[in-house]
Amino acid sequence: MIFFFLLLVLVLVAQIAELFIPALPWLYNAHVYIVPVIVFYGAMALPFPLMLALALYAGVLLDALTVQVIGGKVEISAGSSILLYGVLAGLMHGLRPLFARGRWEVHCILSGIFTSLIVLAQYLMITFRRGSLVFTREIWWQIGGPGLIAMAVAPILFWLLQWIGRMTAYSYGPERGRFE
Repeated sequence: MIFFFLLLVLVLVAQIAELFIPALPWLYNAHVYIVPVIVFYGAMALPFPLMLALALYAGVLLDALTVQVIGGKVEISAGSSILLYGVLAGLMHGLRPLFARGRWEVHCILSGIFTSLIVLAQYLMITFRRGSLVFTREIWWQIGGPGLIAMAVAPILFWLLQWIGRMTAYSYGPERGRFE
């Protein structure tokens, strides 16, 4: 349980830190997103109910930052980030047996892909509401760039979170059935 609360604190700290990390000008002003990588690690390490709680928490924090009402129209609706995190973390949780065997490669790649999917979903919500769906090279880089950054940061962050899990004596093995 200590590890779960540490993940909650890390998500909050990472969400605040993301506000102060500047966009990368050499990558078409792509932003650095750390919170999805932490949430996706939690999806692999935590049991299903705690994974859902972590996704809810991260989604509420992201919704608090991204929900926009412009001219009486809602551009990104409340709850959309919660749904995105819940579905993507659920998919990542399905690959938990690989993680329990020490195979992180797939999870690192999926962390990058899923981070880009979150940004793409937000972009699509905004553009559909505005009625101007345009994809330029810069927009693709702002969608794919955070995924590439997340993919590069994921092994380091996974290793650090794995170390924190060991320090808190957290057992991340798959759940056992009730009747075994």
